[in-house]
Amino acid sequence: MELFEKKISGENIFDGVVLHVRKDTVELPNGNTSIREYIHHNGAVCVIPITDKGEIILERQFRYPIGRVVTEIPAGKLEIGEDRVEAAKRELEEETGYKAGKMEYIGEFLGSPAILEERITMYLATELTKTETNLDEDEFLEVFTMPLEEAYERVMANEFADAKTQLCILKAYNILKK
Repeated sequence: MELFEKKISGENIFDGVVLHVRKDTVELPNGNTSIREYIHHNGAVCVIPITDKGEIILERQFRYPIGRVVTEIPAGKLEIGEDRVEAAKRELEEETGYKAGKMEYIGEFLGSPAILEERITMYLATELTKTETNLDEDEFLEVFTMPLEEAYERVMANEFADAKTQLCILKAYNILKK
């Protein structure tokens, strides 16, 4: 059975600064039609930076939709047409004040593909050198380090809520412990 759904028509429901809500009519594999509502997002990148001492650089920041401070790896949204590797380098330096000598692609993450079009590209950053942070004017965060082993244990103990952070810690642990 062919699983592909074909777009028949579509309309914009809401156009915000970051999020764009769409409503499409689609033809289903059996020939019937249905409605698909989803959020368009330009995409994002995330970086798990590992120091020469085997520590990861993490951030704590308040996340308004859930009303609490969350521990995360550096990440950020893409500008339209922006190269993903360059965006990852930019976000790493802006948020943590580190440049990566080596930036390795480690996969893609789809957070909620039933309703969200956002694709997050994940990178492992090593060979770090210290520079200066350059936060956006509406960005407030606390940067700190943690041994990769401890971060792995905290993921396994359900102490990190952010999915991209969990996934990148598990991937980095697997890659670096081989």
